[in-house]
Amino acid sequence: MGNLGTNFTEDLIRRRAEHNECEIFSLEEVSLHQQDIERIEHLDRWCKELRILYLQNNLIPRIENVGRLKKLEYLNLALNNIEVIENLEGCESLQKLDLTVNFVGRLSSVESLRHNIHLRELFLVGNPCTQFEGYRQFVVAALPQLKSLDRTEISRSERIQASQGLEEARRRVAEQEQEYLRRRAEEKEEARRKEAGVEEEKKERKPGFDGRWYTDINNTVSPESEKENQELNENPKNPEEDEEQREREFWHTPCSFTPESRLEAYRHLEEKRRAKENSRSQTVGFLCRSEITICLTGIN
Repeated sequence: MGNLGTNFTEDLIRRRAEHNECEIFSLEEVSLHQQDIERIEHLDRWCKELRILYLQNNLIPRIENVGRLKKLEYLNLALNNIEVIENLEGCESLQKLDLTVNFVGRLSSVESLRHNIHLRELFLVGNPCTQFEGYRQFVVAALPQLKSLDRTEISRSERIQASQGLEEARRRVAEQEQEYLRRRAEEKEEARRKEAGVEEEKKERKPGFDGRWYTDINNTVSPESEKENQELNENPKNPEEDEEQREREFWHTPCSFTPESRLEAYRHLEEKRRAKENSRSQTVGFLCRSEITICLTGIN
């Protein structure tokens, strides 16, 4: 399925940099939240002075192309589709990282943040990894530079206790992580099959869905197809009712909360929005042509 999200363009960043006279190369703070962004691009080349970066509530699946932001202090990636903590080693000044309500299931990936020696606050609330037994103990022991985890301050006694049981916590986390990754593989396969089914259904809703060219004299209609066509002629379907039924099925069919289901819901809404816009444009075009015809008729 094609990308329906927002492209990470220079123009997009300039529009969000009005407070800096639209100058992006000296930009120290930028808010790109709720922009339907599906990939982080160009920032570490265009905005090397960034200290604060807001990217929450997008559709971003990976942390990438921020590794050269040496001055970045605060990165907000809450409400995205991120599954692994990675590619932040080069953010030497990072102090606060917000990954609230993502899909981080590889808890072991937090160890990549050991290199971020100035990191003081980490937010992982709402991620699958927070359900692991020993989650907090593992993170506290793995990142001794942290002062706060999920808005709860880390005490000296908690840190000592966590560090003493790190190896056992690491073993338990590894076991739970493997089980989680097994489930994720199943979810991805299910999402792949579902998407294939949706694409097939879209083809079937188009004229000529049986794959035949009706100008081909060699095509013959089977008795079953002839009966089906007769039933359709006798009881024609209402396209609006069909669409309403599909909408009800889409929103009321139970599904897991995964990066795939979140992206599917977004794309469904976006396709509906675009279809509505196209319908409106066609209506306006028809009205304009009608007015021109009336005017010409009056002139004649």
